Amino acid sequence: QVQVVESGGGLVQAGGSVRLSCKVSGLTFDTYPMGWFRQAPGKEREGISSINFSGTVTYTADSVKCRFTIARDNAKNIVYLQMNNLKPEDTAIYYCAAARAFHSHLAIDEDDVISWGQGTQVTVSS
Repeated sequence: QVQVVESGGGLVQAGGSVRLSCKVSGLTFDTYPMGWFRQAPGKEREGISSINFSGTVTYTADSVKCRFTIARDNAKNIVYLQMNNLKPEDTAIYYCAAARAFHSHLAIDEDDVISWGQGTQVTVSS
């Protein structure tokens, strides 16, 4: 059984930083791409960043490029999302997902997601 568990969310002031972690079990972690998605209130879920199985190639959406960085530690089965210079519009539930396909030029397709985490809330105050 695949388990995906996010942690690290919370309340942060605008301009601040947060690092989200995602611990995965139940699959051979270093053979699967991983992605971070978010869903803001009243909006659809969007893919914001993803990383290939080895951690050598990443994708980051234009909306967060230069502020968010994805990384993975295959020895620990963890993927991270470092979020800097946070803005109130970054307020959302952030989801981690294991996927079966990775694209360097666009977000992971939700149809390719194998397992979702439960999500972690990030709230950015102005």
